[in-house]
Amino acid sequence: MPDQHPAVPTPAPAPGTAPTAPELFTWEFATDPYPAYAWLREHSPVHRTALPSGVEAWLVTRYADAKVALADARLSKNPVNHAGSAHAKGKTGIPGERGADLMTHLLNIDPPDHTRLRRLVSKAFTPRRIAEFAPRVQELTDRLIDNFAADGTADLIHDFAFPLPIYAICDLLGVPSEDQDDFRDWAGMMIRHGGGPRGGVGRSVKKIRTYLADLIHRKRLRPGDDLISGLIRASDDGEHLSENEAAAMAFIILFAGFETTVNLVGNGTYTLMRNPEQRALLQASLAARETDLLATGVEELLRYDGPVELATWRYATEPLTLGGQRIATGEPVLVVLAAADRDPERFTGPDTLDLARRDNQHLGYGHGIHYCLGAPLARLEGQIALGTLLTRLPDVRLAQDPADLRWRGGLIMRGLRTLPVQFTPPGADRVPDGSSVM
Repeated sequence: MPDQHPAVPTPAPAPGTAPTAPELFTWEFATDPYPAYAWLREHSPVHRTALPSGVEAWLVTRYADAKVALADARLSKNPVNHAGSAHAKGKTGIPGERGADLMTHLLNIDPPDHTRLRRLVSKAFTPRRIAEFAPRVQELTDRLIDNFAADGTADLIHDFAFPLPIYAICDLLGVPSEDQDDFRDWAGMMIRHGGGPRGGVGRSVKKIRTYLADLIHRKRLRPGDDLISGLIRASDDGEHLSENEAAAMAFIILFAGFETTVNLVGNGTYTLMRNPEQRALLQASLAARETDLLATGVEELLRYDGPVELATWRYATEPLTLGGQRIATGEPVLVVLAAADRDPERFTGPDTLDLARRDNQHLGYGHGIHYCLGAPLARLEGQIALGTLLTRLPDVRLAQDPADLRWRGGLIMRGLRTLPVQFTPPGADRVPDGSSVM
């Protein structure tokens, strides 16, 4: 049977009392937040809550409200518009970015600066440029699978979903091959640790900032056909791009680009293994060398259990009403993409995986002027990674009880810590039922 997340039944409240809201941001919630989001959509669609950091914020959970909020110019991305002082203490935004002087990137600025910087960076994500990058993504995908194919077991996060986008983005940025393993280590610290006492994220961000300053200097002396060289050329041609802006842009492409793809491939593979009938349809399509179902399938995986659970921070620049709630100037607003993309008012059978779904204008990569710039690259990586994995290791299956899997705690991203699998090594006899799962 497909793995579904039906809305949690809510007992009728006693007369004169309001229904009790579900507990948010627990480990149980991280494992499956969808019942809680269903409750919020029905009872408190724009919901004020205390986040684990202690910051008070509004959660927007219905599709219609989410789409409005994502495109509302009164909701600023610039943290200087936060009424509180939490950002200075590292409680909003990316841990460590302020201390490393990496604040001036697309997720923290509004027009006209946002318009100027996005125009410069968008040159690296044209359809032609992405299409030209496809052979490199395929090469990386095959090489990573080659590394574990003969073993019969793997951790698909550590061995596959994590290194693939790191190496791809390093190539895009122009990081020399001899330095890419350092980037892999720093990126690993960013997703393994929080910004707490161990400061894993903060330390990694500072190391990346130091490296980027040196790399920008080297690229200025010897430019290449890569994103950082392009940013330098734009600056030299009078586009008024500072060194800090160039470093911040390179940083956010790394930070935002790699973890979204890690989670797209990890969550997507896990979802397919939990939905054997849909997986069988996709594998039959791949065997027939048809690509339509793979393309619509990746979009459905983005909607069903996407890599970005909440859109990044927004702050009201004036009083406004959203979903019937009055939001004061300076209050933070977080659009819950995962909740909006399961809204039954927008999607038919939202808790059912349908890889052939056509009416699928999900919000997995946002909406409006802050729509994810790297979405075409992430889609390319997702299609190549999932298509190749299911073709080369057709009987790949979970090697652990799903109840024992752990999801990374965090506010913005949604992804598994590990994804242990087993499969028949190429050339050996395969299990009769390639779609079997634990």
